[in-house]
Amino acid sequence: MNYLEFTFNIAPYEEINRDILTALLGEIGFDSFVDHETHLLAYIPQSLFNKENLDLCITNFPIKDVKIEYTTTQVEDKNWNEEWEKNYFQPLIIDDRCIIHSTFHTEVPQKEFNIIINPQMSFGTGHHETTSLMMQTILEEDLNDKTILDMGCGTAILSILAKMKGAKHITAIDIDAWCIKNATENITLNKLSDINVLLGDAGFLQGINSSFDIIFANINRNILLADMKIYASKMNTNGILMMSGFYEADASLLREEATKLNLKEIGNKTKNNWMMLKFQK
Repeated sequence: MNYLEFTFNIAPYEEINRDILTALLGEIGFDSFVDHETHLLAYIPQSLFNKENLDLCITNFPIKDVKIEYTTTQVEDKNWNEEWEKNYFQPLIIDDRCIIHSTFHTEVPQKEFNIIINPQMSFGTGHHETTSLMMQTILEEDLNDKTILDMGCGTAILSILAKMKGAKHITAIDIDAWCIKNATENITLNKLSDINVLLGDAGFLQGINSSFDIIFANINRNILLADMKIYASKMNTNGILMMSGFYEADASLLREEATKLNLKEIGNKTKNNWMMLKFQK
């Protein structure tokens, strides 16, 4: 299958702008994405590309004053797993307890938690600072028999680790249909059950009666600020909220909102200016 490779230059190049564009592109047939910190690469089968649909996505981008330009080239059919192995995704060990690798990796050392992720060029391999901060925190937490909510689950890497650590049941939610498919595949690869993967956003939670012992939310500052009230309403007494996806400089805004919701900070971690905050209800 021949693919088209698009280079999207987004100004300003901020995480929320990139993530929204990625979600919109996924709705019109793009199935693979690579973040290069200054621009986004996106791939679509040539047979599925419709220029009118793409131009509408850009014209109707929901955040004002964001400028998006793109160029495109045709790429030959590739073994995408091989591309990941050579260029993007190498096995990752966290705290010498957990290893994340894919099915194409060989001679992988065994650790306490052995996670298989086939990201198919979507986000969530553990290499980004925010994901590794969340995984470090999960490794420290007692999850035995806990009910978990994983917001913005991506590849389901956090849900998979939580289940391996003894969580009773996990609800994993993402706004991207491609992530739902990939998360489900990764859960199957790891031979796990009791992880329910759903398409939606925080608004979906308002229509369910469930509450949770622990909530993961690795998204971005603006969405965390907007949705923290909903998360708090779905936390059991003494429940835990772990949040990442934001810079250390933004932590004061999140702390202020958490205080309004009677959430007490009980931990934090930083890595390369990225941060994780941990609150208790």
